[in-house]
Amino acid sequence: MRRSTAVILLILANLFWAGNYICGKYVIGAMQPIQINFLRWLIAAIILFPLAQIIEKPKWKAIWREWKVLLVLSILGIIGYNILLYEALFFTSSLNAALINSVNPAMIAILAAWLLKEKLSKVNVLGLIISLIGVLLVLTRGNLLRVFAIDYNAGDLFMLMVIISWTFYTLLSNRIKDLPPIGATAVTVALSLLLMLPFFIYSNFNWSFTPATTFGILYLALFPSVGSLLFWNIGVPVVGSGHAGIFLNLITVFTAIISILLGNGINLFQIIGGIVVIFGVYLTNKKFVKKSVNHEMN
Repeated sequence: MRRSTAVILLILANLFWAGNYICGKYVIGAMQPIQINFLRWLIAAIILFPLAQIIEKPKWKAIWREWKVLLVLSILGIIGYNILLYEALFFTSSLNAALINSVNPAMIAILAAWLLKEKLSKVNVLGLIISLIGVLLVLTRGNLLRVFAIDYNAGDLFMLMVIISWTFYTLLSNRIKDLPPIGATAVTVALSLLLMLPFFIYSNFNWSFTPATTFGILYLALFPSVGSLLFWNIGVPVVGSGHAGIFLNLITVFTAIISILLGNGINLFQIIGGIVVIFGVYLTNKKFVKKSVNHEMN
């Protein structure tokens, strides 16, 4: 796959995840986190398995042989990340959640350089710092000192666990780069459903929700679940864990934009911050692109 294609997929993945923050905040008021997570991934599984068979025609036995790695991925990326996120959104605002999430790219980049020996040039590090500044501009509306004025609560602590969960999911995703992405994602989802089923049954689920809640679950199933996870799993092995992690800053920008479209105001610093984040993402990947081109020419 061309690197430019992988970059587009990573951008789309984060756009859909931004909707997860907004939509999840509404749905969490109608059902428990385990119920939200089980339902969205059940719908996703119904889509993923036929999709994998039609597009990839994978050797399912070969995928299931990697069940140990896929099981860990399901615990980290499907169960842990999402349930912890919904728990966080129950206690904290989308602003706090997105702000804390902006630390995720730095954690991924640092651990990828340490554990996976992925190289980060000075330009890459500069891009990471610039994109983080852009995120803070968006969230604080240009008043960076507001970061220190935000009160952190139990939800913010849940977000720290969200970051840790997704960091190790991203690092471990490199282990499945030789597997067909749709098939591997489908099996990962299936394993997560098996793990969540007893807890879902115990939660005494009762479908008595408004059309808005139903629409919310369908959105979570189709876009943050199927779309984002597939695009992320396809894009990460192409660009590398450390470089892919910086794209997570786009979640904050997209979340701010969606919030504005839903009726909140916008100011100059939010526009500037969004541009700064995009520029930071570009710098983080710029030198790597040149290396890839030179390698192909040789």
